[in-house]
Amino acid sequence: MKEKGKTTFRKIEYSRKESFYLIVRGIEVGIAAGLVCVLYRFLLSKAEEYLYAVIEYVKGNPFKTALWLFLLSLLGAAVSYIIKWEPLAGGSGIPQVTGEIRGYLSHNWLRVIAAKLIGSTVSIFAGLSLGREGPSIQFGAMAAKGAARITKADKTTELRMISCGAGAGMAAAFNSPLAGIMFVLEEIHHTFDKAILCMGIVATITADFVSKLFFGQGTVFDYNPENLPLRYYWLLIIFGILLGIFGSLYNMIMVKGQNLYKKIGKIPAWLKLAVVFALCGVVGLLLPQVLCGGHSMVDFLLKEHPSVSVMLLLLIAKFFFGVFSFSSGAPGGTLYPMTVLGTYIGAVFGEAATKVFHLNGDLWEEFVVLGMAGLFASIVRAPITGVIVVFEITGNMDSLLPLAAVSLVSYATANMLGSTPFYSSLLSGVLKGKENAPAGSGEKVLRTFVVPTGSLLKNKKISDIDWGKHCIIVSVERNEKPITPKGDLKILEGDELVFLISQRRFARDISRIEKIVNGE
Repeated sequence: MKEKGKTTFRKIEYSRKESFYLIVRGIEVGIAAGLVCVLYRFLLSKAEEYLYAVIEYVKGNPFKTALWLFLLSLLGAAVSYIIKWEPLAGGSGIPQVTGEIRGYLSHNWLRVIAAKLIGSTVSIFAGLSLGREGPSIQFGAMAAKGAARITKADKTTELRMISCGAGAGMAAAFNSPLAGIMFVLEEIHHTFDKAILCMGIVATITADFVSKLFFGQGTVFDYNPENLPLRYYWLLIIFGILLGIFGSLYNMIMVKGQNLYKKIGKIPAWLKLAVVFALCGVVGLLLPQVLCGGHSMVDFLLKEHPSVSVMLLLLIAKFFFGVFSFSSGAPGGTLYPMTVLGTYIGAVFGEAATKVFHLNGDLWEEFVVLGMAGLFASIVRAPITGVIVVFEITGNMDSLLPLAAVSLVSYATANMLGSTPFYSSLLSGVLKGKENAPAGSGEKVLRTFVVPTGSLLKNKKISDIDWGKHCIIVSVERNEKPITPKGDLKILEGDELVFLISQRRFARDISRIEKIVNGE
């Protein structure tokens, strides 16, 4: 028991005082995640380049076209067997990482990296409307887990490294280090943890640096900003409401699409994915702009400034092609295709607004950018991350106020409509049948929870709360000072409660503690 107390004390000392230790771990995570994601970005760029080259080569030739569609069906079948070999490599990757961090899942990090790397690259080569951000987040998390296992880190450190690796993966994918760490805190953890913040900032900056060494320092999205006159800011409210409605519709149709695909049970999985890949080949021959993540669609939008009818056609086609691609379960993300939809919604709204109210015609590009952040906020339900990621991928600070306004209105609208956040819906699907799965050995894990404003825990004594038999509060941090957690200590808003939780019951216990702390 004495030795156990010493181990617990050492872990608490790391989380409070050993910032140098967290920085070193953050650098490890950033380098590992950055290198894997750089390889992935390179493979995707080549896959997309060769895809368009093949389309140009086979177009107009029936024999070559038939041969291309047959090859795609074989690739689809191959990806199906890869997913069967490693099921956690399918789909986005973000809910899988969340499931690991919350104790429901345990990845074989090397198998997931290998399967996802091959499967996602092949899926992009086939033209599926999938993005790089979800897999990059999973790659970052798995690279970090590998680093933790190789260096024999304890379980608390390993989970922190996985969390920060996820943020580092997003940073490497979009060159957005601040959005990477904010995504982890806002979307995955739903709470503020200073240890993860310290390690995570170092990890995301390091991963971003590694990425820029290979791909340069340019922003992902370039445009010429124009300021919307303040007297027309009411347009932002209308735009935010529209994005909130569209985001709720997106979530609903995406989930229904996945459920419908799963219900087709009589057809073997390999044959279903073979058909999906072949149909994507047909779409590529008819409307190549909607293929892959959608970078070509954005280039076309900004360089050609197409008519509203063309924008609406591409928007609708991209939306349903994205649902079709993602519902198949093929490895690939949705964040970038999602932001592409936002750009087109913004372009259509901006075009209408500038003509109806006789505004500066260049303002439509401003609405393009606002659409990205607003749709992100309504679908993912992470408005702060949405604002930051758009700011970082555009490199423009002039639009922060309208970005925040549109994102918050969109976020509030989606909440009022009762739409379930997208990745929460996906996580429920991934965890179906695994809600009570045990996680690992009996090793203890430290986890921090912040008591929010308005919590029902305010002014209650620690001894008055049933925390569970397997959870122990080992520290309460108030105003940057540790307090011994005696039974008569009253809990205040803003307190950081540090729990020691058994790994065997980790998933169930943190879920229960979250509900207690948040008053659910």
